[in-house]
Amino acid sequence: MSFKTKTQFFKQRVKALFWAGLVTFATLLGFSTMAQAADDGAKVVYHVDFKDPTRYSATLTSINNILNFYESELMEPEVHLVFVGYGLRFATDDDLKGTPYEADKPLVERRAELKGRLDALINVRGVKVHLCDKTRDEVGLPREKVYKGIQFAPSGVAKIAILQSEGYAYLKVQ
Repeated sequence: MSFKTKTQFFKQRVKALFWAGLVTFATLLGFSTMAQAADDGAKVVYHVDFKDPTRYSATLTSINNILNFYESELMEPEVHLVFVGYGLRFATDDDLKGTPYEADKPLVERRAELKGRLDALINVRGVKVHLCDKTRDEVGLPREKVYKGIQFAPSGVAKIAILQSEGYAYLKVQ
């Protein structure tokens, strides 16, 4: 490791320790508003209602990036991902033949990669993922065919609205 790399590493560690100490000190003194502000800023809901696998991949990358940022700032992130409409395509291995959401070649080619990334976000990073049950029911997809770890929301858009009313920032990758 070069001197410059060691110096950068040392500076990052000192910064992290400083902020951790400051938050601990403030908490001990009863200044919980600082921690509350950090918690409020670490609440995000992502909305996926589109069919493009590249755009969905960018969404997964964005989620990972925001988690990394919050964690580097010693914040505990709360991130939700809500699938509605075409988002159903990314919640199952079923090809959804004969439905408006039928899998196309670009999705089939990337499905395993996208599924693995979603699984890691759920099981390693703690992202909460929801599927609009109205969309699922509309095409007759059995719940057992939805990826493990995905929760069902009676209405995906209502779930998003509820999370926003609870202080979650709304993000949708374009």
